[in-house]
Amino acid sequence: MTIKILIVDDEPLARDGVKFHLEAQVDIEIIGECPNAEKAIDFIQDHKPDLVFLDIKMPGKTGFDVIQEVGTDNMPLVIFMTAYDQYAIEAFQVNALDYLLKPINPTLFYESLNRARTEIKKKQISQYSQQLTDLLQGLNTEPGGIDAQNSERIVVRSHGHVYFVRPQDVQWVEAKGDYVTVHTHNRTHLLRETMRNMEKRLEGAGFQRIHRSLIVKVDLIIELISLDSGDYEVVIEGGTKLKLSRSYRDSLFAHLNS
Repeated sequence: MTIKILIVDDEPLARDGVKFHLEAQVDIEIIGECPNAEKAIDFIQDHKPDLVFLDIKMPGKTGFDVIQEVGTDNMPLVIFMTAYDQYAIEAFQVNALDYLLKPINPTLFYESLNRARTEIKKKQISQYSQQLTDLLQGLNTEPGGIDAQNSERIVVRSHGHVYFVRPQDVQWVEAKGDYVTVHTHNRTHLLRETMRNMEKRLEGAGFQRIHRSLIVKVDLIIELISLDSGDYEVVIEGGTKLKLSRSYRDSLFAHLNS
């Protein structure tokens, strides 16, 4: 039996990585590659692959949108791919769906592929359709679930605890070397992350970079204080003062005036 595979990822190198891991598999036929969700939807409907390696975060529509538009009853088996160790992974685990973290670990890749082989041979598609349906419903109803507005929760692991921080609860973020400190109204979380990634994760939730080491929720700003040096301090609710650097000043002013 030959398994027909579609690879969906907006990054060419990521697609090449999946192809590299598949090239020695004698029962595999890669029937297509798609760089975005729109093309993936059309391809799945037209060619009906047996298995899809599906990236979650893509420009425009997401991997979840692909499932929504194709329909869970019509979706082939999916191995999700994601660079984000966040709420989506918890959702995959709860619904017994397979996923791979980027960069892909070869051992885990082949374990996922073998599980997919078994499921395809069993043809337990009705059960799988229900798992996909449960996944989409959970993402749409769970507070902080991933959606088109990028409102994903931030997962913080600390001293045996796992905290789920919603973007709307974040007040400001500060860089600390290889880590960032996420401040909410009642707790501070330290996690290993870059400021650039934090900007992306908070994009669309009302946050603004005000310094190379600071991101702040704009709605919390209550005052700007001009300093003798020509710089400013940003005062947020609660009285915390944060430095506004000249390189980010114009973009903040534009945001405040919009």
